Amino acid sequence: MSIEEVSAEQFAQLFHNYHQALLKECGTTDASTSDTWADVPAEEKDRMITATRLALLEVELAPSRHEPRRYFAKPGEAEWGC
Repeated sequence: MSIEEVSAEQFAQLFHNYHQALLKECGTTDASTSDTWADVPAEEKDRMITATRLALLEVELAPSRHEPRRYFAKPGEAEWGC
């Protein structure tokens, strides 16, 4: 599954689940977080989903750090001939 196929809600739920697992692993408890996604209040779910949408949008719009492949010429720059 690619990042394009993941909805913001699915991503927010996965983030919540991993966050809870890491809190338990570290022995940290936070009274403001719910153990399961189903226990999270609707208002908090909406806030997390919105934050996820914004984060995904930021990642999508961020300039790529990879250089274009050097062996491909830019349009109009290719040398043609034998």
